[in-house]
Amino acid sequence: MTKANMTRAKQTSSSRAAAPRLENFLCFAIYSANLAYGRAYKAILDELGLTYTQYIALVALSEEDNQTVSSLGEKLFLESNTLTPILKNLETMGYVRRQRDPKDERKVVISLTEAGRRVRDKALPLNLVRETQLTPEEFALLQKSVVKLRNNLIEGTKGTGKSK
Repeated sequence: MTKANMTRAKQTSSSRAAAPRLENFLCFAIYSANLAYGRAYKAILDELGLTYTQYIALVALSEEDNQTVSSLGEKLFLESNTLTPILKNLETMGYVRRQRDPKDERKVVISLTEAGRRVRDKALPLNLVRETQLTPEEFALLQKSVVKLRNNLIEGTKGTGKSK
C-alpha cells in the first residue's frame, strides 16, 4: 500500500469512528420509541377494533366535540386527505357523525356519537403509563420535553419547506 493510500485509509477509518452511531441519534430514539408505543397500543386497541390514529381522533373529539376536519387535523398533525378516510371508517363504525356546516357548506363538522363516547371511556385507562416504568415526575418531564422539541422543530423549520 502506498503512503497516500495508507493516509486515506486512516482518514476514512477515523472519520467512521467520529461519526455518530445510530443509537446516539435523538431522532432515531424518538422514532423507535414511537414504533414501540405503536406495538404496545396495537394489542390494546385491537380489542376495541381501533387503530392508534382512530383512537387519538376519538380522544381529540372527546376533549372538544363538533370540530371541523381541518381543526381536528391540525391537532393531530394530519392532512385532511389522511384524516378523511379515518373519519369515514369511524363513522361506519358508528363512533362519529360527519355533517356539513350549515353556515359554510365547504366545512365538515365531526362529532362523537354515544357509541364513540362509550368506546373512548373504555379506552381511557389504557394509557401505558405504568408500562413505561417511569416515575410520574419523569413521565411528565419527558412528555413536556418531547412537546417542546416538536414545537421547536415546527417553529424552526417554518418557511423552509420542511414543515406544514
